Amino acid sequence: MKKYGFGVDVGGTTVKMGFFETSGELLDKWEIKTDTSDNGKAVLPDIAQAIDNKLAQEGISKSDVEGVGIGVPGPVRSDGVVNGCVNLGWGVINVAEELGAQTGLKVKVGNDANVAGLGEMWQGGGKGSKDVIMVTLGTGVGGGIIVDGHVVAGYNGAGGEIGHITVNHDEIEPCNCGQYGCLEQYTSATGIVRMAKRKLAKTQDATKLRDYKDITAKDIFDVAKEGDEVALGLVDEVGEILGSTLSNIACVTNPEVIVIGGGVSKAGQILIDTIQKHFKESCFHACRDTRFELAQLGNDAGIYGAMQLIIG
Repeated sequence: MKKYGFGVDVGGTTVKMGFFETSGELLDKWEIKTDTSDNGKAVLPDIAQAIDNKLAQEGISKSDVEGVGIGVPGPVRSDGVVNGCVNLGWGVINVAEELGAQTGLKVKVGNDANVAGLGEMWQGGGKGSKDVIMVTLGTGVGGGIIVDGHVVAGYNGAGGEIGHITVNHDEIEPCNCGQYGCLEQYTSATGIVRMAKRKLAKTQDATKLRDYKDITAKDIFDVAKEGDEVALGLVDEVGEILGSTLSNIACVTNPEVIVIGGGVSKAGQILIDTIQKHFKESCFHACRDTRFELAQLGNDAGIYGAMQLIIG
């Protein structure tokens, strides 16, 4: 008898939903709007309704559904309590309990970056490995640390928040989190642009980067691939900060593979090669053979990982 499950990835704008067989086959995926009005009160009822609609459409009974996995943009405790999701307007909420009551199904909850890491471990860049670090380089820097197939979530659900490791004690501009010198300030898409603007203001060196009015992280990598010295220097700086930080984390978890995802990862091999070079220069000798891979699931990593929460 086939069994099914749902993987749900809640974002600030849209909720991505996946309908799976427990074998891991994705049968269907779709999105619904994230209704953040009234402190996000409608988010979970909307998800429950979408699940009911899909089961009715497929003619599948809830008794054939293993459960619902859900990734949310905030810290999640082991009991399914979410300690606030600023993007959704949520305070402290027991998502497992509430969505469980609304669907009549078993619900498991995880932080969105951790869940994306599970997805990449299960069916993506980390497939076949059980010790994985997932790094998402987007508007911010997220992380998911997986040891022996299980997410390291920590006491308050803040495990894997690698974007807020301090990498520069001399930073004078605050990070969005309120601290100074966080990894996110240098290796996120916005952080890379910030570094570029600082560098261009300090140096008179000729570079194609000066031709861009509103420079993006993609522009910096594209120009570096053309051999531009200033852009190459910036890419190297990003790789050094990220590579050395990951080498410190590797001393704690000793991953088999580090998966790099998020919008910045679209830069491809130049990014992977630079991070890996600096990682090898500073890592403990027993971690030197850690593999680096690009994420493969793109925006679907969250729904795959959420499903993995149920069957893992």
